[in-house]
Amino acid sequence: MFSMLFPKSADNNFLGFKLVFYIFIPFLLLMTWRSIIHMSFEEFGLHGIANVKVLTGNPDPMPLIYAFFSVWGLIQLIFCAFAWVVIIRYRSLTPLIILAFLIEWSVRVFTSSAVVNNPIYSDGITPGMVYAPYITLFLFLLFVFSLIKRN
Repeated sequence: MFSMLFPKSADNNFLGFKLVFYIFIPFLLLMTWRSIIHMSFEEFGLHGIANVKVLTGNPDPMPLIYAFFSVWGLIQLIFCAFAWVVIIRYRSLTPLIILAFLIEWSVRVFTSSAVVNNPIYSDGITPGMVYAPYITLFLFLLFVFSLIKRN
């Protein structure tokens, strides 16, 4: 299994179950879309989706918050771009990229943000926090099955 996670040569030969590969693609499409929303539509993503309240002050703090939110979306998009490179060109690294997503989502489960979900700052729980346990379980199963060699 270790050789499946870290192959000696990265090629386009994924040895795991093909179903894992084809299930991971729609997930990656969703993560790419999420990244574009966070990067390009930061105001909508922050208030409309993540339920974060508009903060007021002098000077206005929201442009800085939007800028950080946009950069976070860019980082997510770069991460997705690497995953797309794996899917398109280096499929043997599919278990490794699934593991990276698994780590990202499991961190959300174990370190839920007290600030973002605080009623002072938020009108509700973010979708990422609501679905994190389910996506973590989904990615864990995907990861396990990606390490099993098909016949």
